[in-house]
Amino acid sequence: MPVSVGRLILLRHGRTPWNDDGRLQGQTDVPLDDVGRAQARAAASALAPLRPALVVSSDLVRARDTAQVLADATGAPLRLDARLRERDFGAWEGLIGAEIEEGWPEAYAAWRQGDEPGEMAAEPRSAVGRRVIAAIEEAAAGLDPRDLLVVVGHGGALSTAMTALLGMSPGEWFGVRAMDNGRWSLLESNPRTPPAWRLRRHDVGPG
Repeated sequence: MPVSVGRLILLRHGRTPWNDDGRLQGQTDVPLDDVGRAQARAAASALAPLRPALVVSSDLVRARDTAQVLADATGAPLRLDARLRERDFGAWEGLIGAEIEEGWPEAYAAWRQGDEPGEMAAEPRSAVGRRVIAAIEEAAAGLDPRDLLVVVGHGGALSTAMTALLGMSPGEWFGVRAMDNGRWSLLESNPRTPPAWRLRRHDVGPG
């Protein structure tokens, strides 16, 4: 990814009832719960002093509402981009792990080992990485090295994108753990490329 912005924060949305239940959300549009709204406020309070130049968010309500709190706290413009949505898991969405394992034991075992759950026709990790990176590149294009861009999205999609930003293949390397709800990672442009980005902080937040 060509670097046109100096710093990049990837922020995961606050908690939802499905997060609390351990249900796979994917692209199902689940709202924040009370804890998630509190997490959004806490993240906004912590990030506001960094004065982001732009906030860009998935259009799913849990990410959009998290991003809106930050935009309101900073005065930064907010853009929505459907390419930042979570990975599409089809029929698995809304289920907990035990239910998925019972219904699709082989695909579930493959997924837990890092392989693609082929029989489910789930969106490939590589495809998720490409669309999220494309959205980030487009948002960063109008900024400069002095600016901070905040991207608000989802655990799986953001960890996949971070893998690509750090120069690894999302379909083959699984060294980046998804952030917890309401937490973020900071990347900065890397003068010793490649890769174009280096990870400064990961899965950080207030408290």
